[in-house]
Amino acid sequence: MDTSIARRYASGVAIALLLMAPAAAAQNIYKCTQGGTVAYTDHPCPDGKGELLHQADDSEVIDRYLRLGQDKLARQYADARHLDALYKDRLAAYQQTQEEQAQRQQDEALAAQQRADEAHQQALFDQASERNRLQAENDALRQQNDQYRDALSQPVDNYAPAYWGAVAPPYGNRPPHHGGDKWAPPKAPVYHPCTQLAGGRVQC
Repeated sequence: MDTSIARRYASGVAIALLLMAPAAAAQNIYKCTQGGTVAYTDHPCPDGKGELLHQADDSEVIDRYLRLGQDKLARQYADARHLDALYKDRLAAYQQTQEEQAQRQQDEALAAQQRADEAHQQALFDQASERNRLQAENDALRQQNDQYRDALSQPVDNYAPAYWGAVAPPYGNRPPHHGGDKWAPPKAPVYHPCTQLAGGRVQC
């Protein structure tokens, strides 16, 4: 790439950067040459011999002043060029844009607040559900322990009644189908002692 091509390439890049600037569309762009050096600026060249590459129209200039909050300068610019109708039109468009932006911000804030409220309510519901579940488990365990304590408080018979192993009663006239005098007392029941386990349980 020779020097002339490089210079033209650099000039093109500089112009592109100026045009891509946020307020470039509302600015005049001048190409100034001083001492063999080319510079691009939004102000007229000092020697007044620069080349105007881009000229902003009146609407762009007024819009730029309004966006920067310089309403007075926008009005002065319009008055100096007898652009009262254009100024009013651009001012109305700017105000409408501001109102729409404010409404969007308000809607977004309300939506965010609603989401936060819903998340808070859901968290409270989840906490209450968990608390109720734990309470139900505790109540069930307490009732079970009460039943175990009641069972332990009941007396345990470790002896056989007196009639087990006693002499057969004098039923000499028992009917034949009852075996006559061959009556025998019932077998004594087998008792297993109960043992209390951990957790209030009982094993017998």
